[in-house]
This record gives sequence, structure tokens and C-alpha cells, in this order.
Amino acid sequence: EIQTGIGRTGTLFAYEQTGIAPDILASAKGLGGGFPVGACLATRHAASGMGYGLHGSTYGGNPLAMAVASAVLDEILRPGFLEDIARKGDYLAAGLDRLVGGAFTAARGHGLMRGLVCRDNNMDVAQALLERGLLVIPAGGNVIRLLPPLIVSTADIDDALAILAACSQNPTATHAV
Repeated sequence: EIQTGIGRTGTLFAYEQTGIAPDILASAKGLGGGFPVGACLATRHAASGMGYGLHGSTYGGNPLAMAVASAVLDEILRPGFLEDIARKGDYLAAGLDRLVGGAFTAARGHGLMRGLVCRDNNMDVAQALLERGLLVIPAGGNVIRLLPPLIVSTADIDDALAILAACSQNPTATHAV
């Protein structure tokens, strides 16, 4: 849940979409909303082997980090926020699905963590998209990852989909849309 947690996939934690519950969960990145913080959550049973004095952390319990994480959770857990992420994720997914068949051979992901499998080299496609004004992340399996901010608007999604569509027509062209 380092990358997938704190709303990224449309639920507080991605595991909630799997029907299973972890004994130990690591959370970071989204938990601090850009501020460095991490947390390790465990069931009582899993944590029973970690008694007092057996584990330490140089920065554990940092008051500033805890205040930031608390403020992030206050926003994420605000009524309707996670549902809005899920709705925008579905909207993005539908748009990405329409792009499959040209430069992209598959679309996948959950919520606002999406990927497109590229027919051409994903590094070249990522560069072409950057030159058109869209920042994506090349990933394994010839995928480009799309990780819009959780507060992305549908208008911003439409803009990104237009750039992706233009790239799908000519994926390695290096001119602006």
C-alpha cells in the first residue's frame, strides 16, 4: 500500500478491493501528501512478536509528520472524497479503453492509478507525450503509468485523454498538439 494506498485506487487501501485483509500493511507516499512519512500497521496477532524495545525508529512518531498525516487523512476521509476518486477513475478508465487498438494495446489499473501498454517503446511514447504537455511514467512491461492527483478534474482528464489520443495516432511524433 506504499503506492496504492490512501485513496489512489478509489478506496482507502487497495486491498479492500480484493476480498482479503493483510496481517501487516505498509503505508507511505500518499499518507503524507508529499511530506515524508510512513506507517506500518499490523493485526494484534502479527504485532505480538514485536514487544517493547525490540524495534526502534529514528524518526518514529515525529510530531510534524504525524500532524501532516492526520491532515491528509482528514481530507481523504471527508464524506464523498473516496467516492469521487472512484468516479473519476472510472471516467479515466473509459477514456483509456477507447484508446486501445492504436498505439496502445491494453489499458489497466484501478481508480487513479492507470497504465497503458504501448505498441512502441514506452520510453519513446513517454517522451512524445511530454513534448505534447503530458507527464507520464514509463514502467515495466512496456507500460506508461498515469497517476493524476487525487483532486484532478474531469476537464483535466479530458485534456490528458486528448493528448493521449493525438499520440495514439502518431506515437513518436515530437510536435505539440
